[in-house]
Amino acid sequence: MEYLLMIASDESAAPAYGTDDFAAWMSGWVTFSTSLMESGRFIAGAGLQPTATATTVRRTPGSAPTVLDGPYAETKEQLGGFYLITAADLDEALEVAKAIPVPDGAVEVRPLSFRPDAREPASV
Repeated sequence: MEYLLMIASDESAAPAYGTDDFAAWMSGWVTFSTSLMESGRFIAGAGLQPTATATTVRRTPGSAPTVLDGPYAETKEQLGGFYLITAADLDEALEVAKAIPVPDGAVEVRPLSFRPDAREPASV
């Protein structure tokens, strides 16, 4: 089964890009990502640019889509990245999520219901 692990945290708490603190912080992520790839569970993953770069397309019934500058919602924690993994079951996916080196925040784990390029369709 495939699971999306969505990582949310306060983006203002991350060290500044290019600093020694940033390099040290990233080393944990590189180590985790490498181990996930070596385990055969990794399908895809990426960090996201800050929410200041976000653009949202909002749809409401009976109206044309509206394009808004900024993220979907104003929240304390922002979606900062994701991993798409394969796991035998939810318990295994949760163990992977617990190992993600997010220092403060949350990881939402959600099973996929459909992925058009998957070898086999995900089941719900």
